Amino acid sequence: MSQLVEYLYPVPDFRRTPGTLLRWWERRRLMYNLVVGGVGIVTLVAFELASLAFGHGLDADVLMPVVAYGVIANLCYTWGWLLEVGAQKLWGRDCPWIGPALWRQGLAFSVGLTLLPLLAVSVAAVASVSISIFHWLTR
Repeated sequence: MSQLVEYLYPVPDFRRTPGTLLRWWERRRLMYNLVVGGVGIVTLVAFELASLAFGHGLDADVLMPVVAYGVIANLCYTWGWLLEVGAQKLWGRDCPWIGPALWRQGLAFSVGLTLLPLLAVSVAAVASVSISIFHWLTR
């Protein structure tokens, strides 16, 4: 398997104890942080470029929400392990693939949420350009 496939479709933990499940999740936390953090940096750079295009840069005050977002994202990441342990308690050994599924869905959600400000900036940029064109045409 390629590294990307192994990353997105990891082999589940078949031992299914809370300790082995925790280790399974924690082995993936660094990569999760690198992916979501990398997407966050792309978002911040794009946000800064858009802010400069509109005549102002980002304030230094943006750092505190970014750090808070990272902490909250990691707290939410921990829910993956807790949900998998809960599923193990409910369904026993019949649910080994829930971990990899939760992993992929959580990663996709986190990346999408991290990119969401770009959608807002894009909509604002299109609206601003459209308004400018409209004002230019109606002079």
